[in-house]
Amino acid sequence: MPVRQLQYMAYASLMAALTAVGAYVHIPFGPIPIVLQNLFVLLAGLLLGSRWGAISIGIYLLVGAIGIPVFAGAKGGIAHFIGPTGGYLVGFLLASYIVGFISEHAQRRLSIDILAVTLGSVAVYLLGVPWLKVVAGLSWGKALSVGVLPFLVGDAIKACAAVMLARMLRPVVTRQLEPATT
Repeated sequence: MPVRQLQYMAYASLMAALTAVGAYVHIPFGPIPIVLQNLFVLLAGLLLGSRWGAISIGIYLLVGAIGIPVFAGAKGGIAHFIGPTGGYLVGFLLASYIVGFISEHAQRRLSIDILAVTLGSVAVYLLGVPWLKVVAGLSWGKALSVGVLPFLVGDAIKACAAVMLARMLRPVVTRQLEPATT
């Protein structure tokens, strides 16, 4: 296996682990807790691109699905995918791919990174809110009021933090992942 492939695997594993740690930093808030997972989902896409960012979040979701307690509240199991947070969890996978895709095709410009994390955050809501509505039997208004509104400010802060961290960490990560020239 090429060294570069191993390096990407290591970074993907690290981002999956950080996403799990982000779930432990949670504040119970109705059916959807406030967590730091979103920060690491967005950061995975910004640092690793669409493919490896999505792989890292896929690893996180797989580990949680098999019962390892990596979801909010130190919980795990496949049941979380059919509960009120299931759409948000799947949204994490889509978000990391979207953020990575936009970021890797835009020469790492700040404005594009901001657009990428914004669209990634929207993707989480686009999958999470309808799922919450159906599973919890809520109206659209109620689903939006419990599944979006309380999280907008915090998610904006996490998105800004992801962009700032990515801008600081990209030179190191890029240097590590670039093929060596001899």
